[in-house]
Amino acid sequence: MSADTAGPETLGSLSSEPEQQDPNSQQAKEISGKSPMRIALGRLAKDKIAVVCAVVVLFFIICAVFAGPISSAFGVSLETPLASERVDGLNQGLPLPEMGPPNGPFTMEHPMGVAPRTGEDNLAYWLYGCRVSLTIATTATIFASLVGVIVGLLSGFLGGAVDKVLSFFIDMFLTIPFLLAALTIAPIINDRFNLSENYSTIQKTALIVVLSIFGWMGTARLIRGEVLALREREFVQAARVMGMPTARILFKELLPNLAAPIIISISLMLPTFVALEAGLAFLGIGVTDGVSWGQMILKGTNLTFFREYPQYLWQPLLGIVALVLSLNLLGDAVRDALDPKTRR
Repeated sequence: MSADTAGPETLGSLSSEPEQQDPNSQQAKEISGKSPMRIALGRLAKDKIAVVCAVVVLFFIICAVFAGPISSAFGVSLETPLASERVDGLNQGLPLPEMGPPNGPFTMEHPMGVAPRTGEDNLAYWLYGCRVSLTIATTATIFASLVGVIVGLLSGFLGGAVDKVLSFFIDMFLTIPFLLAALTIAPIINDRFNLSENYSTIQKTALIVVLSIFGWMGTARLIRGEVLALREREFVQAARVMGMPTARILFKELLPNLAAPIIISISLMLPTFVALEAGLAFLGIGVTDGVSWGQMILKGTNLTFFREYPQYLWQPLLGIVALVLSLNLLGDAVRDALDPKTRR
């Protein structure tokens, strides 16, 4: 039917059809007037996987921070009773505990059971092991990130000889195998401080230093690449023309524009350090004097324990897997949320 012969009803129906809205313009209206951080938080809130991972990470943080009060609430502690006092918890003729699943009934006195032979409470050691892992990984991440950001800023902005020297150090540290360095440093520390009263603290401090020394290079290279692109932008050139000091340009002009890559680097570095801490403790070159998830896994790999009392191994192992997986997925979600090119 032509437009000339169309009746009034047909013309009215054609004119009453709703106009299709451009999805890009609608999305632009939603984010107009919002800061990049609010936009990123809004994207994260809509990501169900990110929300679940954030809840899991928050659970582990609460366990680490309040390990003492939680242990006291359950009536458990790190103190191990003498063998003569463990007749109700361990059969002294057998190395496996008789309380807690799978060998015995569930009891609120020891909700996660007790360790074979020693009678140590698994819940208390799990909570304090979570604290040790997160404390070491978080502290090492902070130090490594600070070093990486500073080196990347200086290398990318100053250029020339400074860039060549700092890039040489970055490449040099990247060529050193981390595990080989840890295997070399650990015996020196053990031989030098094994008789010290603060041996456990010295071990943790040394592990943080080792993780920081061999963990900053990736952040430095990432920040250097971003600075190389930003230093040619108009606002940086204007600051130079105005005679603004270099330190002010670095920390007032460039650093705020590097928030996204820094957050992404931290979110991916933290789970790596959690896994490394547990792995080194399992190998006997990390936290060997004190509570650690890696030490629990090392003890749980005893063939007799693993066959007859598998929960002793699975409890710390599942904790590490859940924490590292949640941190990795949350880091990926943060990276996507901070990327303006990503649509969800």
